[in-house]
Amino acid sequence: MAMKGRGIRRGAWISMMSTAAAVWMAVFSLEPAAAFTARDLMYGSRGYDVDELQNRLKYDGYYHGKVDGIFGWKTYWAVRNFQYNFGMKVTGYVDMATKMKLVAATQGWHYQPANSSGAGGSTGSNSGSDTTALAPVGNLSSSDLNLMAHTVYAEARGEPFEGQVAVAAVILNRLQSPKFPNTIPGIIYQPGAFTSVSDGQINLQPNAEAMKAVMDAVHGWDPSHGALYYFNPATATSSWIWSQPEITKIGDHIFLA
Repeated sequence: MAMKGRGIRRGAWISMMSTAAAVWMAVFSLEPAAAFTARDLMYGSRGYDVDELQNRLKYDGYYHGKVDGIFGWKTYWAVRNFQYNFGMKVTGYVDMATKMKLVAATQGWHYQPANSSGAGGSTGSNSGSDTTALAPVGNLSSSDLNLMAHTVYAEARGEPFEGQVAVAAVILNRLQSPKFPNTIPGIIYQPGAFTSVSDGQINLQPNAEAMKAVMDAVHGWDPSHGALYYFNPATATSSWIWSQPEITKIGDHIFLA
């Protein structure tokens, strides 16, 4: 039994090292368009390595945007979803560990060059097709506001405008509550917090109405009257949510304390 255990561990070690070797060979390849570079990737990064990242994420069904070599919001959320589903720390930041996991998960994928903005790329502002810009307000960054707009659109499109503002207000109310994470991404990507994260609809491009709803909430309008939760009674399956004190109903959503 001990020999068998060592054999299993040895096999796992060999598999891990093979994956690492494949990544490092890709990273240090002399052909820049052939694979990942050594740098970490983040929102705003550009280059062939971002192109490969998007291609690999698309191959695995996480990325649904244009493969353009520009690390915008759709790429960011695709990375986060990948990290979450593979049990990794969810950051949206592509370090070597994320690259290794992605390479191992996409072994059937082969690089096909696309128009991109440089072999090694650069990290800077993103003006690509998967970016929507809202100006920062107070302590809320442009990234925070755009993420909120995606959430409002995914969760409340088709609801009255007041209801969309209320959903944005719930996110802001959670930011002020010690019960929840203390960042906008932490609140929205908290496991199980928003259906749109689980089903991928958060990747949909928000419209102008959703963005205006976010800005109205940020500037003080709270139609939810301090709510921390909301749900649609036609689709809710949690018995717990029904037990929470109701504050108000707007459109199809009931808002709760």
